Amino acid sequence: MLLAWRHRLEFLAFQIVVCLIDCLSPRMAARMATNLACLVHYGLPRKLTRFKVARDNIRTAFGDQYSEAEIDRLVYGMWVHLFRTVVETVQAPRKLHMHSYRHSMRFVDYTQSNEAVCSGRRVLLLGGHFGNWEIGITLYGMWGFPMGVVAREMDNPYLHDWFRNAREQTGHRLMLKQGGFDDMTALLAKGGNLGLLCDQDAGARGLFVDFFGKPASTFKSIALLALEYDALIIVGYALRESDNFDEAGWSKFKIGCETLIDPRLTTTNDPVGEITQQYTSALERAIRRAPEQYFWVHRRWKSEPRVRQKAAPQRLAG
Repeated sequence: MLLAWRHRLEFLAFQIVVCLIDCLSPRMAARMATNLACLVHYGLPRKLTRFKVARDNIRTAFGDQYSEAEIDRLVYGMWVHLFRTVVETVQAPRKLHMHSYRHSMRFVDYTQSNEAVCSGRRVLLLGGHFGNWEIGITLYGMWGFPMGVVAREMDNPYLHDWFRNAREQTGHRLMLKQGGFDDMTALLAKGGNLGLLCDQDAGARGLFVDFFGKPASTFKSIALLALEYDALIIVGYALRESDNFDEAGWSKFKIGCETLIDPRLTTTNDPVGEITQQYTSALERAIRRAPEQYFWVHRRWKSEPRVRQKAAPQRLAG
């Protein structure tokens, strides 16, 4: 009972914030996001904001490329970006429409993705916790290309329903990351398509591939689905660009396809490992363009590869 009331109070507070954001102009909403980021980064204890995790991850990815002061600015930029993503997600239903999106979106390297969508084959649209990962999914729904969007179930059921409705209002269908594998395969078997994030830690049993030069545990399921259902893989991104609210009326994004992976074209005896490394490397290339737009507090390298112990030589009797 107490948990249910806590969930209701959390959702009430969330709804108040949503109403406030929806009343603001895009310029004012962006300013509010920057102020919140400043409060979180400079006002809260760094243990609460997982600053050490973010700093260590950036060091793992870039080595000594950045000074401590530059890392601090990168982490602050990450929080600005995260809060900007939240306010853009709230405002998207009234700002992002078929007649207006071209003013806010700049499309690059899109020939491959267009050909994939028009190929008649199934498509897996992959992204990471980079840029505004919700925008790309929204655009595909607006263009009449619905898909199953795979996401983790939120602890608060009211918040979960809100985000589910936000994702499904353009024709998509939300599928749960945990326990939803049968739904994914059923959709693909019918010729449907999936949208997934591909940068979560997969635990000790995951497939370890290089991510910024260090082994990172990655789920095998994406490659396995692509191989089994002959699905093309689009690794895309929605990178936020410099604001020009007077011209665009909203945030500006560069929408691109980093790479297109065809499971028919694998060249090694390990197609699952080859495909997984290809899309992980593609995401890395995108992140390097704007590292402040990646969610560095996620423990991407939490799992360590198992080291096989060599059996001790046995002595001969006698």
